[in-house]
Parts: sequence; C-alpha cells; structure tokens
Amino acid sequence: MSWQPSAALSALQARARMNHIIRHFFYEREVLEVETPLLSQAAVVDPNIEPMQTQHGRWLHTSPEYAMKRLLCAGSGDIYQLTKVFRHGEAGRKHNPEFTMLEWYRVGVTLRQLQHEVADLFARLLAPRYVNLPVLFLSYDEAMTQYAHISVHDAADESLSDLGISLAGQDLHLTRDGWLDVIMSHAVEPALPKRTLVFIDDFPASQAALARVEPNGQGQCVARRFELFFNGIELANGYHELTDADEQRQRFMAQAQGRPLDEHLLSALAQGPLPDCCGVAMGLDRVLMLQQEAQHIADVLSFDWSRA
Repeated sequence: MSWQPSAALSALQARARMNHIIRHFFYEREVLEVETPLLSQAAVVDPNIEPMQTQHGRWLHTSPEYAMKRLLCAGSGDIYQLTKVFRHGEAGRKHNPEFTMLEWYRVGVTLRQLQHEVADLFARLLAPRYVNLPVLFLSYDEAMTQYAHISVHDAADESLSDLGISLAGQDLHLTRDGWLDVIMSHAVEPALPKRTLVFIDDFPASQAALARVEPNGQGQCVARRFELFFNGIELANGYHELTDADEQRQRFMAQAQGRPLDEHLLSALAQGPLPDCCGVAMGLDRVLMLQQEAQHIADVLSFDWSRA
C-alpha cells in the first residue's frame, strides 16, 4: 500500500477532532485525565495478548489498566487516559501492533450505567455519519442462542467443538473457551444487526479476566463484563472490576505462564483497596475506521506498522 500524504493529513485531522470530542465529554462529567508510563517492570498475564519486551527487560504496556488501578487505589476517583499501547503480532486489516486506546474508570457505577455512558460517547464520535443509533443489550448466552443456536451453559464440550470445527473448517484442538471464541467470531459477530450498538455481557465465568464473577439470577455464575460491537467490529471491552487482592493474585498466577507478576498492582490492591468501580477500554483507530468508512486500519494512521 503506497503512502498518500493527503490521506495521512486527513487522518491526523480526524483524530484531532475525535480527541477534542473525548476530552470535552469527560470534562462535562468531571472525569480526570491521567498519564501513566508506557514501560513497566511487569507484563500483562492474559495468555491471549502477547506483549513486547525491550532489550533492557521492561515491557511496553498493552493497556494502561494496571497503572490506572494503582491510581484508583490511591484515591484518584473517576479517571480516563488516551494513550498508545503495543501488542506483538497483531497486524492486519483491523489490527496494528501500535494503536491508540481510550480507557476510563467510573467509581460507584453499575456495569449497565457504564454501558449507557459508552453508548453516549459513541453517539458523539460517530456523528454525523451515524445518527440516532439503536442500542441492543444481549447476554452472552442470549447472543449464542439467537445467532449460533446453542446454549452456552447447557452445551457439552463435544457439541461446542463439533460446531466450532464446522465453522472453522478444521479441528484446531481448542479448549471449551477456545471453541466458544470460534463460534462467537464466526457465527455470532457477523450476524449481529448492522448500524446498531450491540452490547454483549455476562460472559462465561471462565472468561472473567479481571472482572467479577457473580450469580446471574438463573443459577449460573457469570463474568460481569461486556464487549461492544458495531457493524461486525469489536470496539470496546468493559468490566465490573475485581477488587479482591487475593483472588487477583490467584488469577494472575494461573495465567502468568512464566511472565512476571505486577507486584506494584497487587500491593496497591492489598493496601488500597480498589474502590467499587467499572472500567472500559476502547480501540480508537477502529472507531476512526467507522467514522471515515475506511476498509483498512492503515487508512486512518499517518504511518502504519509497515511504514513506521
């Protein structure tokens, strides 16, 4: 793909307008903008994310989450951050290893309240191209039942793997959660209604990451987290944050696979404590793709990975 200077400048202008909208949005709500280090002593332990390490042993952050939670433990109150983040190997039509993330945390709100706030922000960011966007809320089980015709809580592992193999066209020898991801990406996401902000929440407890696990009222324990989709693209990932320091350490140790644990965060959680809060992370380059009706993430970056 050849570099087009006019397109690069247009991307810069669109990004500047977007950043202005975001800052005004949070100024109205008295949410504090913060800045945290790009380099840290410990990496994210999520096995689905591969971080980048420097030759001096520091890690480029894949999200500002850990540092922002340390600020929350110190009493910062509601905070947000606009920052560059880095993830190894994520390059493609909708991915760039270096990308821009918006992340924010609201103290004392419910996950549904945060979802409505996310929808309000998207209404501003996507206007005037998209106006009066409908909002749809589905649980993970409802989405799977409606679009993949399978019950997450009742389906046997074999049923999930059979469906996953038929969708993927091959046996990938995955875990239950791995096949659920295949079904979600191949059957559910493409079938979601277009021009609609679709929130999918109450994920399986095994996919909690850093979210709380609680009963859902139907006898199952679920992860209190959500993902937002628009026109088949995942745009945001939100959590009712886990505040228990001991449980957080246990989850880190189960996922670490040799990576160092962030002892600064764990210490902050133990001493803080982390207030009852909900947080969300949003990939802004994908939002720009929708806003500009771009087909490739490189179209909304001044210099993508191949030209950096």
